[in-house]
Amino acid sequence: MKIKVLDENFVICKVKNFFDVSLDKEYIFTAKTKEENSILCKEEDIPPNTINIEKGWKGLVIEGELDFSLVGIIAEISNILAKIKVSVFVISTFNTDYIFIKEESLNKTILELEDNGYEISKK
Repeated sequence: MKIKVLDENFVICKVKNFFDVSLDKEYIFTAKTKEENSILCKEEDIPPNTINIEKGWKGLVIEGELDFSLVGIIAEISNILAKIKVSVFVISTFNTDYIFIKEESLNKTILELEDNGYEISKK
């Protein structure tokens, strides 16, 4: 399976509301619950109404479109990274899955995934 490392630096934000969140940006993932409004975006796209932020994330994307019948892809990758003590923040879209890890874990993540048969490419 091929995984691409995204060049961008990402942040996870809690925002007051989505009024100042630009949905026209290249990467913007939103989540709304009864308790919070969250986004994941590129570092340069942090909205002004952010009330809490976690910086320093790098993104990996599984290349190609994944069929909904596929089972265990995220579980397998998560287990591989858990063994080397790398936590993940995962977002799934209609087409594929995105795995976000802290920037300081990127090199060991790449090495471990390659050792487990994944083909890693950089954007």
